[in-house]
Amino acid sequence: MAAAAARGAAAARSPLVLHRHPHPAHHRRLRLLPLVAGGGGGSPPRVGRRIRASREKGRRIGVRVFARYSQAQDFSTRLQDRAGELPKLVEDLLQTSISTGPRGAFRFAQGIQAVLGVGGEWLNDFSKTANTSAGIPAQMQLGLLSPLYLRRLFERMGATYIKLGQFVASAPTLFPAEYVEEFQNCFDRAPPVPYSEIESILREELQQPLDSIYEYIDSVPIASASIAQVHGARLKSSQKDVVIKVLKPGIEDTLVADLNFIYVVARILEFLNPELQRTSLVGIVKDIKESMLEEVDFRKEATNIEAFQRYIDAMGFDRQAKAPFVYRHCSTKRVLTMERLYGVPLTDLDSIRSLVPDPELTLVTALNVWFGSLISCESFHADVHAGNLWLLRDGRVGFLDFGIVGRISPRTWAAMEVFLASFATDDYNAMASALSEMGATGNDINVNEFAKDLEKIFSSIQDLDTEVIVATARTPDATAVSANVVVDERQMNALFLDLVRVSESYGLKFPREFALLMKQLLYFDRYTRLLAPSMNMLRDERVNISSRQQARRVDRFQ
Repeated sequence: MAAAAARGAAAARSPLVLHRHPHPAHHRRLRLLPLVAGGGGGSPPRVGRRIRASREKGRRIGVRVFARYSQAQDFSTRLQDRAGELPKLVEDLLQTSISTGPRGAFRFAQGIQAVLGVGGEWLNDFSKTANTSAGIPAQMQLGLLSPLYLRRLFERMGATYIKLGQFVASAPTLFPAEYVEEFQNCFDRAPPVPYSEIESILREELQQPLDSIYEYIDSVPIASASIAQVHGARLKSSQKDVVIKVLKPGIEDTLVADLNFIYVVARILEFLNPELQRTSLVGIVKDIKESMLEEVDFRKEATNIEAFQRYIDAMGFDRQAKAPFVYRHCSTKRVLTMERLYGVPLTDLDSIRSLVPDPELTLVTALNVWFGSLISCESFHADVHAGNLWLLRDGRVGFLDFGIVGRISPRTWAAMEVFLASFATDDYNAMASALSEMGATGNDINVNEFAKDLEKIFSSIQDLDTEVIVATARTPDATAVSANVVVDERQMNALFLDLVRVSESYGLKFPREFALLMKQLLYFDRYTRLLAPSMNMLRDERVNISSRQQARRVDRFQ
């Protein structure tokens, strides 16, 4: 906000801007000046005005032409300076194109079709607003790059871009607030793929008759997301109930083609405009690509699940918490077969009370297991919304869906510990200092002013709507929580966006791992207000937060 104001002030001081857009009041003052005859034999007043107007117009044109020439010359100079990087750029683009394969051309044609479709929507909306007295809305002025129309374009491009939109919506430290807010609409459930296609993928991946592995597979999916679909089943050998997570057909190839295209565009833009390197555009695209490709490789998710369960066992949490068992013999890169866990989400207070006598103790367990994983496991669960954190029928806390995990650096965790301690005691000055250390960019921070702004933000946490996610459907496996998850996700992001906006106004830039941590803390804050409203989760002696409080560190998980 402050940065925007500074840019506006700088623009107002620019002579070029003043020449190109004279202020109306300036014209009025010119008309009120006394007219003086021109040189020599004198010029009539009207002629004098024409001469001055002509000279002024000439100066304005001269400024514009000179500015354009200077910009073109400057651009040409920058390209010459970067000529040495051209071979590396060409090599990078060629390798990316080869890895994309023929799918890239097909996706390019689909992209053109999608652009034309959304472009038609924009033109239609533009024509309706162009002649109104209210003027053209800001959304319209950016064309297809505006948040609204870009989100519509992503939806037309299909599941991969919807997933990319979800990434934008979940990363308020990387993207402008307007885009994060608009892309919240990408969290809606994706339409299911026909079971015949799912069955075909299972046969191809498992390389043996399905009836030799599974007693049965339910053709009606439990859930359908942008990249995968989940079906209930039973193993033939052990008669164990399982869930099968299957990558939707064509998703991986499409994802690679789309992300490679975005990478190519980012590389070219950074080459043409070196100033974009300051924004780490290519770095952000690489992070997105790496994160999304991890999600479509279920072998990595299986590894995450098994590492988390080993951490649970090693820390002595096995009687209190559980992750699903992975059946490796019927899991591949595109298929993940896991133990089916039965329970209810931590937002279903009535059902929780029917399963355990003390819901508060359940919350303490969930907090201790999750906080412990931050320092004693190679990764932590980075998506503990109501659909992924359950109370199981046997009274243990179940952690589901390890598609999104985080890894925290020692430096970030050290600052995070100070932040949590200050958050627990409402010490906003200490909180401001911790955040300044975590997101430091070399700018001088007014800690006292920053602390006052933080106090305003965190005092609004109590305004978050808890009741809206309590009314989960009473299904046997509590799978019908998707609508509540959407609301949950949007409200969590809205609050976090306020924090990011204020922090960026002070010149701070947080690592993505901080965003992941904060979102999980906001989820846990909601569970606390529901299950243990009188409890302070960060000050309760039963909750082990800091590394000094952990019983022991399991080095093999680092």
